[in-house]
Amino acid sequence: MLYNSELVDELNILARYNLTSLQEGIKIHKDAAPEVISAATRLFQKGLIDHQDGGYLTHLGLEVAEKVQAVLTILCTEEI
Repeated sequence: MLYNSELVDELNILARYNLTSLQEGIKIHKDAAPEVISAATRLFQKGLIDHQDGGYLTHLGLEVAEKVQAVLTILCTEEI
């Protein structure tokens, strides 16, 4: 399986969560780009976030977001 644009949109939302504070969620506003709204809806349907418009990560969502952010850290680190 390769990444497609819908999956990348979902990964981008998960990358926005602050993992140092589980009391901090995100809000996807109704005037956000349609692909962002759709991605949030899919994450909600998959059980990764607790509201269709963002909210907080579920237990599963936290696990996935940690992995997403770890991959981004590794891939975005410049070699010295």
